[in-house]
Amino acid sequence: MTALRALNRFGLGAGPGDARALDDPRGWLESQLDSSAPLRPTPGGDVDVGALVREQRALARSDDDARRSDLRRRILEFTVTESRDALTARTTSARPFVERLVAFWSNHLCVSAAAKLPTRLLAGSYEREAIRPHVLGRFDEMVRASVRHPAMLTYLDNAQSVGPDSPAARTVARRRRGEDAPPVGLNENHARELLELHTLGVDGGYDQDDVRALARVLTGWTVTGLGGAGARFAPGDGVGFRFVPLLHDPGDKTVLGRRYGEGGEGEGDAVIRDLCRHPSTATFVATKLVRHFVDDDPPPDAVTRVARRFRDTEGDLRETARALVHLDAAWSDAHRKFRTPQDWLVAMLRGLGAREAPPSVLGVLRDLRHPLWAPPSPRGFGDTMAEWADPDGLLNRAELARTVARTPAGRRVGSGPGLPALADLAEGSGDDPLRAVLADSSIPSDERVALAFAGPSFQWR
Repeated sequence: MTALRALNRFGLGAGPGDARALDDPRGWLESQLDSSAPLRPTPGGDVDVGALVREQRALARSDDDARRSDLRRRILEFTVTESRDALTARTTSARPFVERLVAFWSNHLCVSAAAKLPTRLLAGSYEREAIRPHVLGRFDEMVRASVRHPAMLTYLDNAQSVGPDSPAARTVARRRRGEDAPPVGLNENHARELLELHTLGVDGGYDQDDVRALARVLTGWTVTGLGGAGARFAPGDGVGFRFVPLLHDPGDKTVLGRRYGEGGEGEGDAVIRDLCRHPSTATFVATKLVRHFVDDDPPPDAVTRVARRFRDTEGDLRETARALVHLDAAWSDAHRKFRTPQDWLVAMLRGLGAREAPPSVLGVLRDLRHPLWAPPSPRGFGDTMAEWADPDGLLNRAELARTVARTPAGRRVGSGPGLPALADLAEGSGDDPLRAVLADSSIPSDERVALAFAGPSFQWR
């Protein structure tokens, strides 16, 4: 059971024979933390995301249906390639604990591909560039990379935020004097989510004055290469971060009682560092990690231990992950986690020994209400049983398990000698009849494969 706990709770699912081969589960997990974070190249080669966005804007009012259709096709091909590459990494990785951490932090500091076209096109690069390189580094470095990434700057509208007293705002005000036009304004979305969802938590001790001050700090943090309102573009520019002093609000700012002198881009770096090392952030992050790895109702002593390690190492995420491995609660039969749809699907692919995520995987995740990189709000997808174990969700899993059982991978397992071994992929209770069912040749093999993945034991990790 200890091996399965490592493979399923910390990893992304057991493959054929994995549990029998794993004689040191904790050591296996810790060894995955010892190397640098596994980076991934851009799948399918470089694509000019900025050009796609500018073309879409140019065609928005066009009646050229053929060009619009071609653009939609190219955008779909690009996003499908990005998504399948990420899911293939989860399905085939020899370091699944690290891949689970990538998915966790990508959801914690989430963007949503469902929000707008630029974010949809940038969601894959966001995980590759802002999350993955820092997943075993320091939390403040990850958050800074997140705040600066074009996907986040467009998703939470910071690219359009202009300091009320900035040179740009004053210039616009002079030009609009006497006109009935809305002022160029401050956007507080990014600042609010940075405080509430990414660092301190909703009860972390900030107020509306802190939100506004942080929004002023982040003015001038914008995007190049996309064109359109609020962005800066010059021919030859790629899509990326740019600090524009003309948009930045001048003067001192006070966040959480600490004054930050006027310092341009450096103001944001200083505030982010302090937020990430605030005691409330340690508690908030530890609570989410323990909820994800241990129990929907996080044991307080486990949260305290992880928060202390996070705080003592100044947000070292490698050491924080190591602290999770050493929690007694994470290995206790008293605690378990219900698999989210993404977890369940990836675990099924790993259980079948799949070598890549199939093209149908994206539609499957939509049917399961858990599409990749598309949470319904900046809060990210939920992580508890109550959010996923509804009757419709369980029925969808059963139907999809039947479909998978009839695929070539499912038929290969069903027709081979390893079918009864599907019972070894998950922790079953003492009275679980699955092992007997899988060995019963009177039941069609595709039904037995479907029962293995749709049955109660496979829904948990």
